[in-house]
Amino acid sequence: MSEKRKMLHIALSEDQISKYVFLPGSPERVPRIAAYLEDARKIAQNREHTTYEGYLDGVRVLVTSTGMGGPSTIICLEELSKLGADTFIRIGTCASVSAKVERGDVIIPNGAVRMEGTSSHFLPMEYPAVPDYFLVRRLEEAAIELGYRYNVGVSITKDSFYTQVEPETRPIGPELVNRWNAYEKGGATSTSMECAPLFIAGGSLGLRVATVMVSATNYKNYGNDDKVYPADTEKRAIITGVEGMKKVIEQDRADGII
Repeated sequence: MSEKRKMLHIALSEDQISKYVFLPGSPERVPRIAAYLEDARKIAQNREHTTYEGYLDGVRVLVTSTGMGGPSTIICLEELSKLGADTFIRIGTCASVSAKVERGDVIIPNGAVRMEGTSSHFLPMEYPAVPDYFLVRRLEEAAIELGYRYNVGVSITKDSFYTQVEPETRPIGPELVNRWNAYEKGGATSTSMECAPLFIAGGSLGLRVATVMVSATNYKNYGNDDKVYPADTEKRAIITGVEGMKKVIEQDRADGII
């Protein structure tokens, strides 16, 4: 396929695509995930989107970074889906917003608060942001089998990191504080910047999308990630995601999907 047929942002073409894709935010996390695949190699790099391909139980799988936040994440998702991908597991980090979640816990959201703007370009705000239940179950099964402490719960998706950690410095600080307190009292357990738009866009496009993360903080502790948790806890989210995807592939084979 010619260069002109490649997607504008992710720089991939149809002959490079897979049905199954891991979606880390950070480009640096791509090779760390790809290390769990067979015959992994880098196949594309453009903007914040780095892609590796490899094989999982004999099936081609991609790892493509989305960058931070809703807009770049959904551009990446849509371009991958236009090429033929339809099953996505985001692997990333999050922060705790509940005493139920401790640093290093594996987090599998079963819904997301839409405290962001990208998802409103797909569905009205009253529509709930929920992941694909089949994928959530496979990820939970993987976390249980791996023996990781984990949480399945609602995650808050926001567009601005610093309005969360220092809302009182913003002109609408009181509104931000009140909304955040309401979400926590409602039972939310984690927060990140990509879940809600992924769930909304994925559902509206007929894609299977779910997320697995590791908490980088304890409750009420929002320090620098590199200083507040050991780097090896990231592996818990990666391994859970990889094992979860294996289960998806296994079931798809049994169902005759692949």
